[in-house]
Amino acid sequence: MVEDDTRGRTARRIVTVLAIAAVLPALYVKGKHDFFDLKIYMAAMDWWAMGNPLYDYVQPDRVQGELYFTYPPFGALLLSPFALLRLGATVTIFTVLTVLAVVVTTRWLVDPVIARHNLPRIFTLAVAVLLVLAVESTRETITFGQINMLLVVLILADLLFAVPHNGRWAGVGVGLATALKLYPGIFIVYLLACRKWRAAAVASATAAGATLLAAVVLPLESWRYWTHELWATDRVGRTDYTGNQSLLGLIHRLTVPQEPDRLLWLALVVVVAGYGLWRAARAARAGDALTGLTLTGLVGSLISPITWPHHIYWFVPAVVVLVDAALAASPGSRRRRLWLLAAGVTVIVVYGVVTFQKWGTAPVPTDTVAEFVDRNVYVLLGLVLLAALPIRGKPIQSDTLHEAPTGR
Repeated sequence: MVEDDTRGRTARRIVTVLAIAAVLPALYVKGKHDFFDLKIYMAAMDWWAMGNPLYDYVQPDRVQGELYFTYPPFGALLLSPFALLRLGATVTIFTVLTVLAVVVTTRWLVDPVIARHNLPRIFTLAVAVLLVLAVESTRETITFGQINMLLVVLILADLLFAVPHNGRWAGVGVGLATALKLYPGIFIVYLLACRKWRAAAVASATAAGATLLAAVVLPLESWRYWTHELWATDRVGRTDYTGNQSLLGLIHRLTVPQEPDRLLWLALVVVVAGYGLWRAARAARAGDALTGLTLTGLVGSLISPITWPHHIYWFVPAVVVLVDAALAASPGSRRRRLWLLAAGVTVIVVYGVVTFQKWGTAPVPTDTVAEFVDRNVYVLLGLVLLAALPIRGKPIQSDTLHEAPTGR
């Protein structure tokens, strides 16, 4: 009888994994972007290799008008070897690295939850990886050909392992990520808020060192980027477009065709950043490194002038935190139902509310409450999570922690 129960449980798990895997291709076909961003990067590298100024590269676009190469010089330095490869080879490399990054980071996030709550390890990891591959931020990263998941690896390795253990390399990952793409710099501010002075100094020095290295190798490009292109926000894209899920995007969608009130935006940035980093530092002091870095990632997404869906990986660890908190609560309790509801709503929202909408290309103001929610759903979800994401004790004690584990 026990053997039959084990076989039946195993069969159900296999069916579940296969069912989720079967849905993935449909999601990717629906949100297909044909490696649009990667093609721009590679075209810019080809243009640059032919002796043209890198930051003069421009490509017409029906939505944004014109698209430019916007990475810092250090990012250009690392991308330049790919100009020697065929586009198909570059696409394969970026896709494989992104999928590997999803597998590795998901394991980092989920393994502690599995251990705390005696969950079946292989089944839980398989389901988690498939679900993360289905999330909009991952689909957009893969189908646009972005490097976001590689930055996530650097940030998580640093803030989940090196920094909490005061490792020799604490801060290096965040510093490298910041040199590659500026938005991870918010995690240096987080280290300062947590009074991790050494890690913050190492991160700053690493970012500065990588930037200086690029300046030595690429002096003209570096001078132009840091004195001009960095401040030309119109190069990144239209802030009013629905895909821009930031506070500035929310404000601009209310005022278009007029420009948004920059003082109002800056005031909101100060409030959101101050509150979010305060909660993040509280989480870090409580020993909850995952909640701390998740809150910081959400802050960065909200206050950045431009935040495309593929930038908002931070909903993934938020769901892990919510599920962990729910499993730690007493079965049937109001707290467990609340956290499970929060996790469920977050999961539903992040599976494609923005990608699967057809907003067109014209600047259109937000006229109704329903439109306001729909067009700003990631911004609103980020604000709610900033206030509601639980700060967990260390370690969370589940009511079932000491029970005999079910079959793995």
